[in-house]
Amino acid sequence: MALSTTDLGTGGSGMAKTIAPGNHVLKINSVELEDFRFIEGARHLILHVETEPIEGFDGFFIDKDDESQGRYGGQIGRVKASQYAFADGETKSGIKIQRDRSIMIFLNNMAKNLEFYEWFVEQDNKFNTIEDFVKNFNDNAPYKGIEIEFCIAGKEYMNKSGYVNYDMWLPKAENKTYAYGENVMTYSEAKHLKKMEVKEVKGFGDDEDDFTTPPKSSSDFNLD
Repeated sequence: MALSTTDLGTGGSGMAKTIAPGNHVLKINSVELEDFRFIEGARHLILHVETEPIEGFDGFFIDKDDESQGRYGGQIGRVKASQYAFADGETKSGIKIQRDRSIMIFLNNMAKNLEFYEWFVEQDNKFNTIEDFVKNFNDNAPYKGIEIEFCIAGKEYMNKSGYVNYDMWLPKAENKTYAYGENVMTYSEAKHLKKMEVKEVKGFGDDEDDFTTPPKSSSDFNLD
């Protein structure tokens, strides 16, 4: 296979094409539900985000199968709404957790923070499943073009190309500071980053998706 000199996961001057955990001003490009394979019915809510455009930056192709759509103007990332997957269940203290209600609470809070709450309220009783609601939410994209500061947490992992990448999520609120919005918590590596255990690299790959898709882990579920 021929060696590429252009798509190496950097966008010029060695800058990564993807974001890392930290404080960032981001816009949301799309939202999707993703199955969590270790628990039947459990889902992650994934936010596909992008930074402000960076001058002289060559981002990933918007659609790697249709390069005519051009490239992202900023760094991109996929961020889980929560470290743990949403699922039905019960905590050790006996509190019942409803997957769909938990996802709706997250979207409700987002609508208030990004100031499209009126749109959110208008969707009342229009959809029977969370899948249909999230699809409608993504199709209508009331969040489109809104830039807001986020604090992103995550853990390191080694992708197939042998590079360190990040599985990322929004951290829980703490001391009246939040993962996004006006009163955003300040990123702390000690609190918000799980370091990877250094291991010998066994092989390398060249799939562009390796830079953006983290492995699914059984530790991504917790009801407490």
